[in-house]
Amino acid sequence: MDAVMNLLFNSPIGLLSLFTLGFIVAMGLFIWFKLAKKSLEH
Repeated sequence: MDAVMNLLFNSPIGLLSLFTLGFIVAMGLFIWFKLAKKSLEH
């Protein structure tokens, strides 16, 4: 597990994958929030 964390945080590819994962999660939450807000108004 330590080696995996080391690889993730010390290589550009690992950082890129972390960033991509974070971006996907953020987009999902953003879309879900907008849809939830829209359904509350109706």
